[in-house]
Amino acid sequence: MYLWRDLNIRVMSSDSFDGEYTGRIMQKFGFVKVRGSSSKFAVRALLGMRRDLEQGWIVAFTLDGPRGPRHVVKPGPATLARATGIPMVGFHIALTDAWVLNTWDKLMIPKPFSRALMRVGRTISVPVDADDAQREHALQQLQAVLDHCEQFAEANVNKVGGEEFPFFRG
Repeated sequence: MYLWRDLNIRVMSSDSFDGEYTGRIMQKFGFVKVRGSSSKFAVRALLGMRRDLEQGWIVAFTLDGPRGPRHVVKPGPATLARATGIPMVGFHIALTDAWVLNTWDKLMIPKPFSRALMRVGRTISVPVDADDAQREHALQQLQAVLDHCEQFAEANVNKVGGEEFPFFRG
């Protein structure tokens, strides 16, 4: 959050207890909460995010949705990419030391002085005139990108601060 703070990035967040809690933290860092999730008010949230994209804002999802399964991409991003013609990108952030909450997604809170490595994947486009099979193919590509980012970041996070990955000062 700190890296992309104060950019007014629109983030889909549920109205659940967890969603409300994380939403308040995101807002403190300058993100804008878009209410909804893949299981509740999905259409409303997607329409709001589409409007935001058309106005030039950046939007973000938790790709595995509000209930999981963990690290399995849901169709919302590909649906929005097809509706707007704006490409998708996935990323993963690995941490060296964190508190792990007992939630479905194992939410991690970095401990003080923990190091992090963020790996950002390539962009994936979905043509506006894509059929369902093409949208599904793009979704599979996004899953592969997310898996690759996760594997790389987790395998290399302990190298952060060394010669390969010097500290970033933002």
